[in-house]
Amino acid sequence: QVQLVESGGGSVQAGGSLRLSCAASVYAYRPNCMGWFRQAPGKEREGVAGIHTLAGTTYYADSVKARFTISRDNAKNSVYLQMTSLKPEDAAMYYCAATYRSTCSDFVGYNYWGQGTQVTVSS
Repeated sequence: QVQLVESGGGSVQAGGSLRLSCAASVYAYRPNCMGWFRQAPGKEREGVAGIHTLAGTTYYADSVKARFTISRDNAKNSVYLQMTSLKPEDAAMYYCAATYRSTCSDFVGYNYWGQGTQVTVSS
């Protein structure tokens, strides 16, 4: 079982930065993949960034490459998403998620979810 709690959302002007944090409570062994997803009103949820918790390999949606950085601190069972050069289209509810699947790159099969943290970007 994994419980996830996000923090760090807020409002920012376009071009600004935010850092999201996700703290995981793990009752067995650490998930292989942790990721960040987002969902804007009227749109489907999409994978934004993922990381293999052991190897540290990272994966990004094309829309956020070079602007967002995912990182992890295994000692703290935490994952972070540093978001820079934010655009109005980045505004969404951001969710932290985890899976024990070994493949992180496809943003599929994440079955543990946090409650979400809102990111608002004004133009």
